Amino acid sequence: MFVYELKKHLGAYAAALGGLDAVAFAGGIGENSWRIREQVCSGLEFLGLHFDPEANRLPAQGDRVISAPDSAIAVLVVHTNEELMVARETVKVLAATRGMT
Repeated sequence: MFVYELKKHLGAYAAALGGLDAVAFAGGIGENSWRIREQVCSGLEFLGLHFDPEANRLPAQGDRVISAPDSAIAVLVVHTNEELMVARETVKVLAATRGMT
C-alpha cells in the first residue's frame, strides 16, 4: 500500500507539472530501503525514469544518483538530518512564543 501511494503521487505530480526532472528519496526509508526505492521506480519507465539497480543497492553513504545514465529523470538519494530540522524548528517556535527573535 505504501509503494502504491508513492507511485500514485509521483504520477499525479508528473501530470500536474508536465513531467519530472528528478525524484528524490530522503529520510529513514528513502535513504535506507533499496527495496522501497526499487518498487517505487519499477514500472515508471514510460515516464523516462530508469534507475541503476546496482547503484540503488549500495549501502547508505550520503547523497548519490541512482538513475541509469539513459534516464530522462534523475533519481537521487538525499541524506537528511530530520532530528536537526525538528530541533531548529522547535527553537524558532519557542523563540517566537517568548517574544525573542
